[in-house]
Amino acid sequence: MFLISITAGLLGLLIGSFLNVVIYRVPRGESIVSPGSHCPACGHPLKAWELIPVLSFLIQNGRCRECQEPISWRYPAVELLTAILFLLTAYFSWSTAIYPSQLFLNLVFVAVLIALSLIDIDTLRLPDVLTLPLLVLGLLGAFLIPGNPTGWESLLSAMGTGGLFLLIALLYPQGMGLGDVKLVAALGAFLGFPAIFLAVFLGSLIGAISGVYLLVTGQKCFRQQIPFGPYLALGSIIALLWGTRIFDWYWALVK
Repeated sequence: MFLISITAGLLGLLIGSFLNVVIYRVPRGESIVSPGSHCPACGHPLKAWELIPVLSFLIQNGRCRECQEPISWRYPAVELLTAILFLLTAYFSWSTAIYPSQLFLNLVFVAVLIALSLIDIDTLRLPDVLTLPLLVLGLLGAFLIPGNPTGWESLLSAMGTGGLFLLIALLYPQGMGLGDVKLVAALGAFLGFPAIFLAVFLGSLIGAISGVYLLVTGQKCFRQQIPFGPYLALGSIIALLWGTRIFDWYWALVK
């Protein structure tokens, strides 16, 4: 288990580097394949040794080798975040005797949520090119891989939570976008019932606390939009990794 977790963490560093490309290019409608990685300031094509996750940033003192423009700290931060979440996902997934194919899907789930969260923070958008494949992948995984949720539970969870959020979006379009509706449907497909309700509850609670803090500190105005995607993603990752333990604790508490 330890070796698998460490391997997943190292893989997360590489995937995190790729996610930086996704986060930058997808909102701009650019290909994530071509052209190759380059400095956004001067266009300098990056060599292999300039693409080593985290280390390249440290070696180059956070600057482009050609134009000396600062490189955003967010690049290594995304790489480290992905590595940590991949390690935790592998550890807690494997400890529940999960199928290797389900572990793979869980890692994909976490990776896409990281990308969606950062894109939502930057643009207040959750692109269909990421949310819809995530929904399809969650449904296919539930139908093809034995475990929890089952295929029909996945489908019903996606329809139920997606339908509820669609109703909210129709009644209050200023506070809820269709991107959130598609994302929560995908979360329902992956998590099933009752984990999706835990994810939405935690995401809403953390989002509300964060929103109040931003308003009190003057970082946001009352009617200014706050991205909800990152909070849904955080709640979903908590539900994925620790949902069973949280429910066990809760039922032991109320008995």
